[in-house]
Amino acid sequence: MSMRIQSLGETALVLECNAPVSLATQQRIWQLADRWRGQPGICEAVPGMNNLLLEYAPECWQYETLAAALQEQWAGLQPQVVTGRLLEIPVRYGGEWGPDLAAVAAHCGLSPVEVIRLHSQAEYQVYFLGFMPGFAYLAGLPAALTTPRRATPRVRVPAGAVAIGGDHTGVYPRVSPGGWQIIGQTDWVLFDAERMPPCLWQPGDRVRFVAVSP
Repeated sequence: MSMRIQSLGETALVLECNAPVSLATQQRIWQLADRWRGQPGICEAVPGMNNLLLEYAPECWQYETLAAALQEQWAGLQPQVVTGRLLEIPVRYGGEWGPDLAAVAAHCGLSPVEVIRLHSQAEYQVYFLGFMPGFAYLAGLPAALTTPRRATPRVRVPAGAVAIGGDHTGVYPRVSPGGWQIIGQTDWVLFDAERMPPCLWQPGDRVRFVAVSP
């Protein structure tokens, strides 16, 4: 599994793996993040899609030393299955809560009921958090539901909007602009700065969406 390490300024570096994205690669990235998180001189260990960002204190680490240690550990990682917690999130699909459900159904050649069935029967995995605090990129969307993002993003997407973007699904944790196709809504609070930890989910957690009636 080929990868490369490069510097990001004077206090960070990133390990990047070659495409394609896979669960096996993400699990290796999660392992490595866990090893470095909390180590002396390491400020942040942030897993991303096919990459890992390490922010470090320059008085404790030099780039070359840290990069060499990271490369050695990556080469020695053993396969490890990370299952995480299972979160079952209630969703109101369609209608005012899912204004793009009909468009997704039309694009996929399915009925809205079939879209809901496929979306809620799948089990997803949190690959990484990004875009905004608490936004999880969820892998595991059935291939039949793959749908491009909207040609014109919305200026305002409500908090809790359950949406599809390409071959991923996700939930908007707060009001924001966004271009994913909204198919439903949940009342779950995905990010709360006063909560510990503030994010409801973490990389490696598993997710199922449960269709509920309005």
